[in-house]
Amino acid sequence: MSSPPAERPPTLRDRQRAQVRADIHAAAYRLFAARGFGNVTTDDIAAEASVSPRTFFRHVATKEDLLLGAVQRGNAAIASLLLRRPRDESPDVALAAAIVSRVGSFEDVDLENWRAAILTAPELLDRATLLSTADREQMIQLVAARMTADPSQDLRPGLLVQLSFAAADFAFQQWVRNRGDRRRPLAADVAEALAVVAHPRWSG
Repeated sequence: MSSPPAERPPTLRDRQRAQVRADIHAAAYRLFAARGFGNVTTDDIAAEASVSPRTFFRHVATKEDLLLGAVQRGNAAIASLLLRRPRDESPDVALAAAIVSRVGSFEDVDLENWRAAILTAPELLDRATLLSTADREQMIQLVAARMTADPSQDLRPGLLVQLSFAAADFAFQQWVRNRGDRRRPLAADVAEALAVVAHPRWSG
């Protein structure tokens, strides 16, 4: 398999757009945490971020996307990271490393602010998964290629993807819901869950 093409460096316009999106998300998280998700309007968020409502909708499709978008779009980042793993790395190690790298790319402050915000919208929390059903087939194909296996005949690629993301999502949900006074990084919890899948120990 050929190496993925090098990514072009971001332009000034790219950086400006990214900053506006970051400002909108930060404003939304502050307001959600303070007032509750259901009590904040898109106009409130636009005003807090010092942008017009038109600019808001140029960067964000819906209010829900502010909380779910980054997580639901994580598959593209994980796929890119997986493609960049060493070719001689085993599929399970490569996939786990890609997932942990993706989770670790979030800054701690962003995660804490996002966590405070989404806890005010428990109806959205169950939808915050690292791999959507729509993206599952693509990930299976990538893993199957690394295994040189046919996923229509071989169960291993699908099972590896299913188990790995189930473990990562479990750790993610536990971190969000039950963290309490713990100060352990989310990436450490996800890595531990993936290690259990790789080397299960079900007895004490």
